[in-house]
Amino acid sequence: MTGLSRRRRLTAVAVIALAAVTASACSSSADGPGDGGAYLVWDPYPQFTGDSEWVALLKKCGTSAGVTVERTGYDTTDLTNKALLAAQQGNSPDVLIVDNPVISTLAEAGALTTTDDNKLDVSAMEKNLLGAGQSEGRTYGVPIGANTLALYYNKDLLTTAGVDPAAIRDWATLNAALTKVKAKGKKGITFSAIGTEEGSFQFLPWFWGSGAQLTSLDSPQAVSALALWTDWLKQGHAPNSVINNTQTTSWQEFATGDYAFAENGTWQLANAEKLGFSYGTIAIPASAGGPAPAPTGGEFVSIPVQKNTGRYDTSRQLVACLTNAENLLTTDTTLSYVAPVAAVQDRQAADPKLKVWVEAVRAAKGRTGDNLGTKYPKISESLWTAVQAALSGGKSPQEALTAAQAAASTR
Repeated sequence: MTGLSRRRRLTAVAVIALAAVTASACSSSADGPGDGGAYLVWDPYPQFTGDSEWVALLKKCGTSAGVTVERTGYDTTDLTNKALLAAQQGNSPDVLIVDNPVISTLAEAGALTTTDDNKLDVSAMEKNLLGAGQSEGRTYGVPIGANTLALYYNKDLLTTAGVDPAAIRDWATLNAALTKVKAKGKKGITFSAIGTEEGSFQFLPWFWGSGAQLTSLDSPQAVSALALWTDWLKQGHAPNSVINNTQTTSWQEFATGDYAFAENGTWQLANAEKLGFSYGTIAIPASAGGPAPAPTGGEFVSIPVQKNTGRYDTSRQLVACLTNAENLLTTDTTLSYVAPVAAVQDRQAADPKLKVWVEAVRAAKGRTGDNLGTKYPKISESLWTAVQAALSGGKSPQEALTAAQAAASTR
């Protein structure tokens, strides 16, 4: 790629970011980040302070590479905007850690090096997790870990209703369980169907679990998935509040002890330990049985394009250190993530409370996979709009998804 074409691509992708971010987002050094043996790392973990294990690991990796790491943690959305602006100005950090759907945006902008360029070894990474960082056959980073979705359940409510969670293997057995719970005067299931990416994220296991594909939003399989959700509301198995629920508010509903099931993620594990009742987890079932493919959350560690290509070797050492097996176990435990390496996943699965999550991640898939890349956000918006229309009763599942497919095709 020529320097001119790369600048044009960056300008096109970063134009929205420029309106929201000021020039103060970038390093003030005239020679760029990393002068005097310092390497700049940006991450989306502002919750981790200077005395955290995460920062200690960054410093340790810097010492091993013979450099000093200067780290800044940003909010996820803010980090994306800052990364685009920095790339346009030729002032990117040496190592960038971003949410996996952002990789395709930065790659299209020409802001990231490929693993062919930077010689990062990704051979040990699980292919379904690595796919979120790939575009047009090229890989743009290394997954640091993944989170995903499963069904939490209230053991006491299921026992009272005579439901064995281990017997829930498909949609039919899940529906039968919800019917038994309702017969006992209890509430069935809560989830997030809000009109944002959270709503799409929570719908995708059912969408993919039906056999549907994001390239055909109005397929019979997709309609069956949306009909499943709308039927739950009609039958009183799920509350009308799901239309506005975030993943946080749906968890709060589950925490009341009134619901048998809640669709939520690994990030609620710490909160689950504080529940006033016993809980368990099962994989979200696919329509015909087995675990449904759930979407992956989590970040990729990438190496942005630098004017001084001589910096890549040290950047590669930093990334390799952050993503080696031992450090991954520590980091992913801290983040409540499942590791992207099978050997580390096996160690995590030895903990009974993590076994279901490891299985769910192994069946999961990236939202931008299947070469969707930057098309995914447009598809997702069409999808959550359809879910909202159907759950509110404004359209039938078929009508809503037919409109979604038409909208996704023109965006």
